[in-house]
Amino acid sequence: MELYHVLNRGVDKRTIFLDNTDRARFVHDLYEFNDKKAAGNAYRLFSPNAIPMMDLRSPSLGRMPAQPRKRIVDIHAWCIMRNHYHLLLSERVEGGITQFLRKLNIGYAKYFNERYGRSGTLFQGRTKRVHIASDPHFLYILHYIHLNPLDFSDTTRDWRVQKITSTKKALAHLDEYRWSSYADYCGKHNFPSLLSTSLFRDVFENYQKELSSYLTDMQLKEIATLTLE
Repeated sequence: MELYHVLNRGVDKRTIFLDNTDRARFVHDLYEFNDKKAAGNAYRLFSPNAIPMMDLRSPSLGRMPAQPRKRIVDIHAWCIMRNHYHLLLSERVEGGITQFLRKLNIGYAKYFNERYGRSGTLFQGRTKRVHIASDPHFLYILHYIHLNPLDFSDTTRDWRVQKITSTKKALAHLDEYRWSSYADYCGKHNFPSLLSTSLFRDVFENYQKELSSYLTDMQLKEIATLTLE
């Protein structure tokens, strides 16, 4: 199995997820477009005003029961930020990642342009793919994707340079951020119908504990640096 970290951002780094309706739509698309069938007009299948937010936990997400899916990728992790998204994917069928990303990007762009009365390109070129080709990269990538929301907090945004002043505050922030696969890996049903968790469940028996240890190591390094200064 080949594992890929894929990401794309808004053209000119513009915000492409303006509110929870946009985020819920993208979550819907992650589910809806992971299928061998043609994309169709998924915009008409999704009505955020008619479907309560909590109902997005449902495995159908608007699909009729008589139309079972044939998935083309496994989604191992995901995270939605303001102007970009992160996915961790492997293929179930040949060319599945290319097919899935094409449907996902075009489908979300059509929705976004219709909702906000705009036209033209929404995403910044082709979706970037990074092959996970080493054990250290494999062990780090799930943490990296789930830690992205720490960018939104003044007390945790230095995580990218291995600086965390409070593991407790960082974990609390991640617990409050709904738009990633973090909660599902911690045993809290958020959007479980999107995910294939078995690959990393075999590695991280208690994911929240593992991430807490990772953040604590950052915190201890920061304390040591301050002490030396």
